[in-house]
Amino acid sequence: MIFSKDIAVTQFEGILPPLSDALVKKGYTELTPVQLDVSDPALAESDLLVSAQTGSGKTVAFGLAIAPTILGDALRFERADAPLTLIVAPTRELALQVRREFEWLYAETGARIASCVGGMDMRTERRELDQGAHIVVGTPGRLRDHIARKSLRMDQMRAIVLDEADEMLDLGFRDDLEFILGEAPEERRTLMFSATVPRQIADLARNFQKDAKRVATASEAKQHVDIDYQALVCAAPDRENAIINLLRFHEPETAIVFCGTRVTVNHLTARFTNRGFRVVALSGELSQAERSHALQAMRDGRAQVCVATDVAARGIDLPGLNLVVHADLPQNQEALLHRSGRTGRAGQKGISALIVPKNQRGKAERLLKWAKVTANWGTPPSASDVRAKDDERLIASFKTEEVVGEEAVVAALLEGNTPEQIASAYIAQYRSLRTSPEELREVGGVDAPTENRGFASSVWLSLNVGREQRAEPRWLIPLLCKAGGITKREIGAIKMVPNETYVELDATIADRFFAALGKDNILEEDVKATKLDKVPDVARSGHSGARPSFGDKPRGGPRPDRGPREERAPRSDSHRKPHDGANGYKGNKPEGKYEGKPAGKYEGKKPEGKYEGKPAGKYEGNKPEGKYEGKPAGKYEGKPAGKYAGKPAGKYAGNTDDKPRKPRAEGASGADFKPKFGGSADSGPKRGGPAGKPAGGPKKPGPPAGFDPKDTSQKLRHKATGKGKFAKPRKPVK
Repeated sequence: MIFSKDIAVTQFEGILPPLSDALVKKGYTELTPVQLDVSDPALAESDLLVSAQTGSGKTVAFGLAIAPTILGDALRFERADAPLTLIVAPTRELALQVRREFEWLYAETGARIASCVGGMDMRTERRELDQGAHIVVGTPGRLRDHIARKSLRMDQMRAIVLDEADEMLDLGFRDDLEFILGEAPEERRTLMFSATVPRQIADLARNFQKDAKRVATASEAKQHVDIDYQALVCAAPDRENAIINLLRFHEPETAIVFCGTRVTVNHLTARFTNRGFRVVALSGELSQAERSHALQAMRDGRAQVCVATDVAARGIDLPGLNLVVHADLPQNQEALLHRSGRTGRAGQKGISALIVPKNQRGKAERLLKWAKVTANWGTPPSASDVRAKDDERLIASFKTEEVVGEEAVVAALLEGNTPEQIASAYIAQYRSLRTSPEELREVGGVDAPTENRGFASSVWLSLNVGREQRAEPRWLIPLLCKAGGITKREIGAIKMVPNETYVELDATIADRFFAALGKDNILEEDVKATKLDKVPDVARSGHSGARPSFGDKPRGGPRPDRGPREERAPRSDSHRKPHDGANGYKGNKPEGKYEGKPAGKYEGKKPEGKYEGKPAGKYEGNKPEGKYEGKPAGKYEGKPAGKYAGKPAGKYAGNTDDKPRKPRAEGASGADFKPKFGGSADSGPKRGGPAGKPAGGPKKPGPPAGFDPKDTSQKLRHKATGKGKFAKPRKPVK
């Protein structure tokens, strides 16, 4: 069908003719809500803060929104001295996807589009910028590098678009975004597109936008109508087998399997490859070239399944993607919506299937509730389901058209085989080209969760056991079901009081329940049921109902519910230690227990004067006398004289208490020495040698006449050979 220009303009009213024609050629018959909202002529000169669901056509939307700003009344661009608009995207894949969308959208305007993304050759990008570009698309870090190197001019920017602004802040690009916006002219349009508008986005808009108009699509708070959410419950060990059966059952043109970690990505990639699927992997450890090759394989049809992490798959757009599988449950509702938004794009239908191990069902229910998504609960396709689906596809694909040029082969087949044999061979060949499905364990309790519900009509009964008899719903419910032949879904509210329990039953099964109990209404020993005529009022009994209000009561006065308080001593007296004997108090221990201890607690156990002076020769009896005689007496002579506070050079000469002290050498005055432990150098008896050194060893003579301890040239030393007992003074240096 050929569309004229007039038809296109009429069909997309308010859109510039070149862009309207491009939409028609691309097959658009109507615009999405977000595209219609941002194309409103009343917003043509305003800053915009737009929130819309992933996959709602935001790329085309901001392409239409900036067209009046950068084109004006013209239908084609003139040669550009500097870029007119800048598109900032969080990832390389999303930036390159935006460029591809703009190439067909602005094809008839003569626009030159350049990309500046990390991982690409910066010199090639610089050449594109030097040749003149009207529109520049890039990632925050690379754009900042080009601006800092003066290869990207910002002085003629008329519009700046931040695509997936919330993701860019999550990835830590806030500083780069503020730098880029700060380098742009003040008179510009700033458009922010985001799936959600958290506080950080609102702060950024307040700082860098002028009176921004808030645009929220009508379907923002509703579930995406083109995505079928499925929650498939399986046994925990069957998670991988469930994914295999799901892929075999749907046989999608392209599918993406989301995992939580790189390790899981690598494991599932190897597992699916071994089962015959054409698989590529996307994770953070891949280089840009490897990522590009993987995505190109998906677009070319060389790969069918992409196994990826959340971060690695942000912003990718795969054509014909009609199945999203959550191998690991998303961490939050935003991740669920972003993952699922890879499918159901541009009006196409898609499936978002959550693989829910039975032990994680509660987490999946909360996740769907927070995301305001209603899912169809069930189980993954079984092996028999997959085979039945294969048979349907086989019959649907069988062509009965007449085969031209193969008559001889057909005749040969019919001559040696019956039609049934030929059909069986065809079926076997068809199935051999597909991997076998997996057998899954059966799981129960996969019904969709229900809200607390009330029965249209109910009957109440009373049980003669309550809280004091340790009655609990966890054993009462199975007892009611077993004795009355009912299910737990037919049991409503349960109210417990100290000696009774009230149970609500669906009125439609009440007669059957009491008939099963018999005339005595006995559930088991000592547990009896009684039918009630009305709803029991338990608000004022037991612990049920609202807690009573105690109101505001005066503090410090008498309380009518208690007797008078005894007079008590002041608080300060109550904390006085009783050991001072106040009021005759002697403590809780026997009187005098602590009184008999002398001040010197340990004096009687050890000899007096143990630590006073340490008498010389303390260990003389323990070691044989003369043990150390072979050692030269001048062991410590190498130490400078006077180190031990005035003691003469013959300090270690043994015990000399019974002999007169040898006079000091002339000139060796004791005034220059200070005793180590106080007192005068000559006061008190002389101590002996070190502990353990036997008394009576060889005595060292005093220093020779004329020896000056301050003269280092006269320092006493041992001879180098070690011969001789006494060192001789060194000759003075002349």
